[in-house]
Amino acid sequence: QLQLVEYGGGLVHPGGRLRLSCEVSGFSLDYYDIGWFHQAPGKEREGVICVSSGGASINYPDSVKGRFTISRDAKNTVFLHMSRLKPEDTGVYYCAAKYNPSPDRCAILPENYAHWGRGTQVIVSS
Repeated sequence: QLQLVEYGGGLVHPGGRLRLSCEVSGFSLDYYDIGWFHQAPGKEREGVICVSSGGASINYPDSVKGRFTISRDAKNTVFLHMSRLKPEDTGVYYCAAKYNPSPDRCAILPENYAHWGRGTQVIVSS
């Protein structure tokens, strides 16, 4: 059974940094793209960043360029590194998995991902 569990949310001041973890089980990161998604209060879920299966490539929108990065360990955890946080980064952060056995670049569209964690809350406030 595929499972994803997010950790690391909390309260952080504007300009601060936070690292979220996505621990996966039941599948190998070598065959699944992993994406991070943000849902602000009252808004739709949107893609933040993704890493392709095997870690070959990363994709992200301009809104997080220079602020957010993604990494993975050798086993089963993918990390979202967030810095220079803004109040508009507040919301629930989800990680999700998409089966991708090819070296194709990952996409950060929520509808492409079939397996989701329950999310972790991030609040950016002074």
